[in-house]
Amino acid sequence: MAGITGIGSGIDINSIVGAMVNAEKAPKEAQLARLEKASTTKFSALGELKGALSAFQTAMKDLNSLTLFEKRTASSTNTSALTASATKTALAGSYQMTVERLASSSKVATAALAGDFTASADGNLTVKLGAADGGVAVDIASGDTLVSIRDKLNAALKDKGITANIVNNPADGKSRLVLNAKETGTGKDISIETADPALASLALDGSSQSVGDAAGYLQQAADAEFTIDGLALKSPSNTVDGAIPDVTFTLVGKTEVDKPLTLKVGQDTSGVTANIKKFVEAYNKLITTSNQLTSVVQVGEGKPPLTGGLVGDATVRTLLGGVRNELVNPADQEGVRVLADLGITTQKDGTLKIDDAKLSKALTDNFDAVGSFFTGDNGLMSRVDKRVDGFIRTGGVLEQRMKGLQTTLTGIDKQRETLSRRVEQMQARLFAQFNAMDALVGRLNDTSARLTQALGGLPGVVKQDS
Repeated sequence: MAGITGIGSGIDINSIVGAMVNAEKAPKEAQLARLEKASTTKFSALGELKGALSAFQTAMKDLNSLTLFEKRTASSTNTSALTASATKTALAGSYQMTVERLASSSKVATAALAGDFTASADGNLTVKLGAADGGVAVDIASGDTLVSIRDKLNAALKDKGITANIVNNPADGKSRLVLNAKETGTGKDISIETADPALASLALDGSSQSVGDAAGYLQQAADAEFTIDGLALKSPSNTVDGAIPDVTFTLVGKTEVDKPLTLKVGQDTSGVTANIKKFVEAYNKLITTSNQLTSVVQVGEGKPPLTGGLVGDATVRTLLGGVRNELVNPADQEGVRVLADLGITTQKDGTLKIDDAKLSKALTDNFDAVGSFFTGDNGLMSRVDKRVDGFIRTGGVLEQRMKGLQTTLTGIDKQRETLSRRVEQMQARLFAQFNAMDALVGRLNDTSARLTQALGGLPGVVKQDS
């Protein structure tokens, strides 16, 4: 509507209409801007509080775990010789151990044969793993080479854990079949038997050592040998289960002479300590975040203070008040009743501080009491979680408030659209009115000019110079 206006009247219609429109629009725009800023700030603040509260709830869930307090550790002072693990029923204890010998599996070789060896007649080989084993019969056909014999052995013995390969001697061109067993332990030696003269050169006794080109064992199957507190023990496997009830350990190397290792079995205090510290850190983050969101900071004389997005917010006071009440509420048990018994105390700013030495002593002296203090339906973590769940859960207090603020922000956008339309309509109306006035004044001025001219031409009319 704006253009060349005010020609008839000489009035600056554009400026007048602009001023009137701005007078109507500016207060409402300022009001919407203030509401948008306040709503956005509060929405962001609630989101930040919700994030800190969610992390706090996760830390509580991790600490409120019976499994955490049921874990047992089994630590070795020499992991290059022995590693161990323990189940939750393992009893605490310390054991002096030595590893004298690792369990070994059988490795055998046939007698040295010509590189171009072939079976001269049909027959079969029976491969056994120990004297008590019934064995596996492997059919060999006339003309089979060492390669084909090897492949037939591997196909037949794969379920028995025995593999075969060929080793060639570059010096004399002779070859030998070498068989390896997976199973360890004394008496688990590989042997090859045959009643067929054509295959006699492939037979071997796994209990006799190979010397020179003769058949026999390269490594004999043997039990592991170790001691626990001076008691000499053996195991057919390097993984030993049951020597110490509910403890499994693996022998991985021999210990040095007169240098035993120590195996310690006990509660998983390090895991519990880590989760307690995680809980304290999450709580401190919640307090720090809440303090920032509800603080008022003076920045200088004559300047407005910096205020947090939730200053004076009742939600924050209610939330933190409930959490703090539970943290100081003593448990109905002996040994550990309050956080202070664990060396966890409140500082001036509301955050928690851990006395590591006192926490370590409490875990050593009252491990079960620490577990019952934190876990279970009446444990501290469950009680605190009940206080915060109504705020953090889906459809809870924080989510409902954030949805309300989102609705407000959406409403502000709609109000701006409505204001824009109303201002456009007002501007069009004002221009129409002022332009109509301008046209009328222009016509009146034209009429006045014509009358003045006409009257000036009448007899007796004296013109006055201006």
